[in-house]
Amino acid sequence: MQADQHLIVMVKFPAAGRVKTRLAKDIGRVAAAWWFRHQVRSLLRRLDDPRWQIWLSVAPDTALESSVWPLHFPRISQGQGDLGARMRGAFEALPKGRACLIGGDIPSVEKAHISEAFAALGRHEAVFGPATDGGFWLTGFRRTRPLPPQLFEGVRWSSAQTLSDCLATLQGQSCGLVAELSDVDTARDLPKP
Repeated sequence: MQADQHLIVMVKFPAAGRVKTRLAKDIGRVAAAWWFRHQVRSLLRRLDDPRWQIWLSVAPDTALESSVWPLHFPRISQGQGDLGARMRGAFEALPKGRACLIGGDIPSVEKAHISEAFAALGRHEAVFGPATDGGFWLTGFRRTRPLPPQLFEGVRWSSAQTLSDCLATLQGQSCGLVAELSDVDTARDLPKP
């Protein structure tokens, strides 16, 4: 296993009404929780690779020991705060090395996408994978120097400006962009059968 490459997958315990709430408005709370649980299991199977260590960043803390997710992946708490604070906390909780972070709701992500992101960190201090809605599906940092002090502060989350706001918080760190993918927020984002 590549000890200096880390892939963080942010997950919430798949309880109806507590996960994928925008999707739940379209398909129902139980269906949204079921979709997320099975989507994350599939994603973890697809992305498990000896080139990187997968870490689960779990919310809430009471789900850290849950057997919902495969137990062989180490887990860290998402902690408190907005999405930016929780992502920053995940990066700071890991051992040294390159680190990329994704959500559990990206059906089309493959190992090649993750490999591309780690390769970009060989040329840049930061990397983002743009999402089709103006946000991003991946962010990562080489972490050979401290993260920018204002990283992820003042970001308009869940908006068409999310990625541009995040890029503005990099404070001069070089940044590469990788493939554009879609996450699932609403029923129209679900993969077509």
